[in-house]
Amino acid sequence: MAAAPPVIEIAPITDFAALAPLWRDLERHADCSFFQSWAWTGCLAEERFADPWLLSTRRGDRIVALGLFNRGPRAGLSRPILLAESGRADLDSVFIEHNGLLLARDEPADLAGQCWRALAVTFGKAKWLVSGTTEIAAFPADRIAKVRVKRPAPYLELSPGIDPLDIFSANTRQQLRRSLRAWEEIGPMRLDIASPDQAGGYLDALADLHQQYWTGRGKPGAFAEPFFGRFHHALLNRASDRQSIDLIRVSAGDRVAGYLYNFVHDGWVAAYQSGFDFGPDADRLRPGLVCHLMAIQHYRQAGMRRYDFLGGEARYKRSLANAEIPLVWLDVRHKLPWQSSLQAVSSSEF
Repeated sequence: MAAAPPVIEIAPITDFAALAPLWRDLERHADCSFFQSWAWTGCLAEERFADPWLLSTRRGDRIVALGLFNRGPRAGLSRPILLAESGRADLDSVFIEHNGLLLARDEPADLAGQCWRALAVTFGKAKWLVSGTTEIAAFPADRIAKVRVKRPAPYLELSPGIDPLDIFSANTRQQLRRSLRAWEEIGPMRLDIASPDQAGGYLDALADLHQQYWTGRGKPGAFAEPFFGRFHHALLNRASDRQSIDLIRVSAGDRVAGYLYNFVHDGWVAAYQSGFDFGPDADRLRPGLVCHLMAIQHYRQAGMRRYDFLGGEARYKRSLANAEIPLVWLDVRHKLPWQSSLQAVSSSEF
C-alpha cells in the first residue's frame, strides 16, 4: 500500500504550550541537534518570537516535519522570514547553530524540499534568513541562497577504546601533558558537573571569567547582552529525555581552572560556552585545552559519540578536533528575472 502523501500546513502559532508535546514527540523520531530540540526552541519562546508561524507536515495521522518561523521586523519593503530566530539582535544573541527543519528520520530525502516550497507559497517573495545550517540543497528552484557567513564546526569523534590523547598531534600531546603536570603541582585535578541547585552559580562564575577575558581585550563578550544570560538561566532546567545541560568546573586543589557549558543530545556534546582562568601563568597552564581535555575524557567514558566545538575558527579547536563540517548563515531570496539561470548555492560548493 502506497504511503499517504504529506500534508503541509503553515499557520500562526497561538499556543506554545500545546506545541511542546508535539515537538518533543517528533524529536524522538528525528536525527537532530540540541538546537533543534524543544529545550532550545521553546525556551522563552513567547518573548523571543513576536510573529511566530508553524510549519507542520503530516503523513496520515503522524507528524513528520516541524519548523518554527518568525516574521522579523520590517526591512525595506517586506518582513524577512527567519527559521528559529526573531530578527532582533538582542534576542538572537543566544546564537543558534546546527539549525534546520525537524524531520522524521525515516522520511524520504525530498520532504525538506517540499516544506521549503510550501513556505515560498505562503510568504511569497519575502526573504528568508537561515542561520547556522547545513540545510541548503533543498531550497526551491526559484530561490537563490547567498552565504552571508561561513564557519567551520570542528569536532572530535569519540571512541570507547581510544584515549583522546592518542588522536592528537605529537605537539598537542606534549603541550597537554606538560600543562597537566603543572596543574597537578597546584593540586589534584577534579571535574565536577553542577547539580540542578548548583547550575545557576556555575553559570554565573563562568560568565565572570568569560567577560573578564573578552572585555580585557576590548570585546563585549557573549554575556554583554542581558537577554543572553537570562535565556541561559531559563534553559538550565529544560532538558528532556536523552539530553542534559552540563555545567562543568575543572579545578586543581582549591584553584579553578575554568568552566564549560555543554549541551548533550543523543550522545552529541556541543561545547557551547566557557570561562577560564587566564592568569599570568596561562601560557604554561593552558587552562582552555586542559578543561576541554578533562571534559572529553569524561564524555568518552560516559559513552558519548561526538564532542563538537561548534562554529568558528580557533587554534584550540583545530588542535583537539579530528573532523569538521561547514555551517553557513544564509540570505535566501526570490530570483530576479536576470538571475533565472543561476543555481542556488549547494553544499558541494564549500
